[in-house]
Amino acid sequence: MKNLVADVSGRVQGVGFRHFVEQMGVQLEIDARAENMDDGTVHVVASGDEQRLLRLVELLRQGSRYSSVDHVDYTIMDGCG
Repeated sequence: MKNLVADVSGRVQGVGFRHFVEQMGVQLEIDARAENMDDGTVHVVASGDEQRLLRLVELLRQGSRYSSVDHVDYTIMDGCG
């Protein structure tokens, strides 16, 4: 099990991006959560299989239908258990 921490910048607030992240987590069968930050970014935390987390990063870069992603800064690390 691995953990992903990502910060997504661009037009990612007020466009359903958090819901998009959670839905992608369901589709990928990983636990994924997103939170709007005061600086306009979205902070994503996810855990699961490393290949699925890397697929999530690809999806974050593509963004949701109404978002426009400029940059995804992420780290994948070993999880507990």
